[in-house]
Amino acid sequence: MDLPVNPPIAPMLAKATTGIPPQPADQPEWSYEPKWDGFRALLFRDGDEVVIGSRGGKDLARYFPEIVDAARDELPDKVVLDGEIGVPSLIEGTHRLDWDSLAQRIHPAASRVTMLSETTPAIFIGFDALALGTTSVLVEPFTTRRDTLLEAIGPGGRDRRFHVSRVTESPVRAQEWFSAFEGAGLDGVVAKRLAGRYVENKREMIKVKHKRTADCVVIGYRIHKSGTGLGSMLLGLYHDGQPRMIGGAGAFTDAKRIELQEMFEPMRLDPDKPAAGEPTRWRSEKSGQWIPIRPELVAEVAYDQMENGRFRHTVKFLRWRPDRDPESCGYDQLEVPLTYDLHDVLEGED
Repeated sequence: MDLPVNPPIAPMLAKATTGIPPQPADQPEWSYEPKWDGFRALLFRDGDEVVIGSRGGKDLARYFPEIVDAARDELPDKVVLDGEIGVPSLIEGTHRLDWDSLAQRIHPAASRVTMLSETTPAIFIGFDALALGTTSVLVEPFTTRRDTLLEAIGPGGRDRRFHVSRVTESPVRAQEWFSAFEGAGLDGVVAKRLAGRYVENKREMIKVKHKRTADCVVIGYRIHKSGTGLGSMLLGLYHDGQPRMIGGAGAFTDAKRIELQEMFEPMRLDPDKPAAGEPTRWRSEKSGQWIPIRPELVAEVAYDQMENGRFRHTVKFLRWRPDRDPESCGYDQLEVPLTYDLHDVLEGED
């Protein structure tokens, strides 16, 4: 490719917070937009050549041929966009982004990829631009990149695959979106600094999600106390290049427990030797034994609190993340609340 910004490029990331950042009274600082629930994708077009890279650098073009074709039809000859790939579905009378249909698009069989591209076609929602024509806009403020994005994609329409994300400078409006758009399959709100540059692989944006979630690598499992099926899947986050156990996800149905055990069995690192767990006042060392597996699967889980680098309670499994690289699952994705001394909390004034 001969573009002013060539692949591979690491996308700019977002830091999770619990609230939408307020707008300064004197001059707007933030641009707010919906948080789309799909596969993050950087799209590069140079004539007939189209590359679509995932957040982890994986090739997504082979899984979404309809997006590749649409890029050639709907976009300028030379362009680099940042956005989200999603699959719209009609669910209970409402059109919304359908994560399950999207996840099924990652399939090794070319015949199935072709079939799914026709039965569950995807769309691309652009929310940033990196280059247009012979000009890179990486160092330009978001206001300029937004104008570039609008020029590149143009007006949308139901018959098009490429769309532009909505934005507002009103935090009140953003809060309304946070609540109103959830039913459409959106995941919250993102805030970008109007004057901010596009910074690769740095958490320069702010995201506010409807739940606290984390993408974790599955590092092992425990057998259910009945002796049949999985009792819990054990989760880790990478620190200094190694996965560190941070807790487990449980509460599966009987059918799901058996399904998960069958999925994990071929991934066991040592089929004949379980690892020792940490004994607690509720669990002996023997009952805490667990079975390590190859750290290849990424699961998104919902949690409430972190304590000493671990989940304070058992977390809830939400979904698989086939678009995530396990080694990209680190502690930096987590919200870090301000820390107060208990006495300051009890004795502080409102």
